[in-house]
Amino acid sequence: MGVVQEKALKTETSNRCAEAHQVTFYVHNKCPFPIWPATAPNSGQPVIADGGFYLAQDQTKRVIAPWTWNGRIWARTGCNFGSNWKPACETGDCDGRLACNGLIGTPPATLVEVSLQGGKPNFYDVSLVDGYNIPVSVTPRATNSKCNIEGCLKDLKGLCPQELEVLNSKGEVVACKSACLAFDNDKLCCRNEYGSPGKCKPSVYSKIFKDSCPNYFSYAFDSPTPLVSCASLEYIITFCPYGWGGAGEHKPE
Repeated sequence: MGVVQEKALKTETSNRCAEAHQVTFYVHNKCPFPIWPATAPNSGQPVIADGGFYLAQDQTKRVIAPWTWNGRIWARTGCNFGSNWKPACETGDCDGRLACNGLIGTPPATLVEVSLQGGKPNFYDVSLVDGYNIPVSVTPRATNSKCNIEGCLKDLKGLCPQELEVLNSKGEVVACKSACLAFDNDKLCCRNEYGSPGKCKPSVYSKIFKDSCPNYFSYAFDSPTPLVSCASLEYIITFCPYGWGGAGEHKPE
């Protein structure tokens, strides 16, 4: 084998090893409007995809993460980065920036929470603990229904109690706060003397969230846990997976 061929083989082997030690997220926008997906790493983790990007309707972006990465992914809506306004987005804003670069989005926003385990089954969930803005599904690229997190059965913003509503400048409901976020109450936030599953129970508000989106965490100690564990190196994250508003967001029969 010649020197050039040997170097080419080593490069190819190195590239394959690098690909085997990463996870790919295909972030897809099926909403009838543009969104600005964002990512925020947990402490000690690297920023992926610059922390945020634009995604037009029906577009998909490939996002690469180290296979031990953990953090959160969400979608921002109603953004205008052409001005100096802060916030720049109606929901999920991160200090008015397109590239959040590690900043956590302002709640309420539907959160995809990910903990990659380096070749072992990964953990992931969708959380409404801080509130909701749009529905999302998470599925491994290889078909496995037991590993899917489906979207919502109902349009949660249409069912949001008035005291939890987040309105834009036009008076439209753009998000629904969690009761914890809205009232900052120990019992509703599952903290202090209520900081255990035995003490913190579902509230009338979390039950509305659970009824609309049964596959998501509706409050901190949701049970049975909606946390999924699945081994895959490729996942599809779809915002507005089954449609939008009106008759609901349920999957067609």
